[in-house]
Amino acid sequence: QVQLVESGGGLVQAGGSLRLSCAASGRSFSSLVMRWFRQAPGKEREFLATISGSGYSTYYEDSAKGRFTISRDNAKNTVYLQMNRLKPEDTAVYYCNADNGSWGQGTQVTVSS
Repeated sequence: QVQLVESGGGLVQAGGSLRLSCAASGRSFSSLVMRWFRQAPGKEREFLATISGSGYSTYYEDSAKGRFTISRDNAKNTVYLQMNRLKPEDTAVYYCNADNGSWGQGTQVTVSS
């Protein structure tokens, strides 16, 4: 099992940007497909984006296309989510996930109007 720790959340005005980070423990990080999800109050957890172990392949849910970018640095055991042109409806707790079933504790993103 790998431990995941998210960071980078906070309060931002609409139209602003944030970059979330997810640091992973363990020696097998580069073999893991990584994903970002979010969960808004009263809603189900929503998939946003995924990235292959090498970083060469990515996929985005429609809600993330065009504004969010997933990337990774395997030398740092870290996956990122760059979020631009944020909207109030992006307010949620953001989680990273590894395809071995590991989840981070989440980081809160609040976008004010």
